[in-house]
Amino acid sequence: MNVYELDRIEHLRDWLALSHQVYQAVENDLGNCNWQPIEHGEVVKFKPNVRPLVSPKSLFFSEQENMFVFDGEKFRETLPEHGPRVIFGVSACDLTAISYQDKHFRKDPYYQARRQQTLLVGIDCTKPCDGGFCRSVDAGPHVKDEIADLILTPMPSIGGENTGWWLICSSDAGRAAVSGMDLRRADSSWSSWREMNRRHTEAEFKSDVHIINGIQRINARAVPDELWERLAHQCISCSGCSQLCPTCSCYATRDVAEDTNMVRQRVWDSCLMVGFQKEASGANPAAEAGRRMYRYWYHKFSEDYVAQMGRYGCVGCGRCESTCPGSVGVHSIMEKISNA
Repeated sequence: MNVYELDRIEHLRDWLALSHQVYQAVENDLGNCNWQPIEHGEVVKFKPNVRPLVSPKSLFFSEQENMFVFDGEKFRETLPEHGPRVIFGVSACDLTAISYQDKHFRKDPYYQARRQQTLLVGIDCTKPCDGGFCRSVDAGPHVKDEIADLILTPMPSIGGENTGWWLICSSDAGRAAVSGMDLRRADSSWSSWREMNRRHTEAEFKSDVHIINGIQRINARAVPDELWERLAHQCISCSGCSQLCPTCSCYATRDVAEDTNMVRQRVWDSCLMVGFQKEASGANPAAEAGRRMYRYWYHKFSEDYVAQMGRYGCVGCGRCESTCPGSVGVHSIMEKISNA
């Protein structure tokens, strides 16, 4: 594995921007971070340990996209066209979610058209984000080598100031992307420093007993139906949780008239919506709100999905907790389940 030393993260970003469209989490005037394109030479400081309001999900699984056009005689597929891209500075939880979506959409041509053109640059977290529990669900705080092309991990700080970064080339694509860059080889101490940083970061996480207990009760089918119904009464079906969740992949399709053509569109949907599973016959297997609530969290924490997808459907980012107006985000839910 090739490992190098970097003085400034922005040097790497500018190098990659010479040949790629780079996306980075950028803070706005309200203090929220969202993924924005960054041009070569653009003066935008990179901020580590920042959880963007939204995950990079929409950069691969578009919120709304055309699938094909019918002109009255024939169908024409409309695949997205992208040049090489870089998603820069992605945290471990969001990278884990991308690897999860890679499996779910492995045969989806629209997702794959974007994914195959994208280089992922991950970054190790050095402190827990607000409400995050990635440690509890094997999704952080450090980036696993197999889910990123390049990984940034901080060197030891002096007087609270960062002294530089190690750049780990964890894939052939990552090595190729920096092959012409003037970089110093790292000595062998980097791996022990990285492990020390991981242990220090994990020690700063708050207690996750309610998460562990809640997962156990969900898998033991030990959550009373009455509790799911009670929790569902707090849900206002805004779909904020599923919109921000980096692993949610529910969608609906619709046909839209454009001039003389009909266009098939795919749009994000949510399994928490009452009509999501409604059939043409009028039957609805999930008409009851409690049933939908159960299904959503079962999908996130059931061992059945571990067998299918290789891991839980939750990466511990905590976005659902921060966005839910009804206080039925993951921490609120798991507290009640673990105490049921």
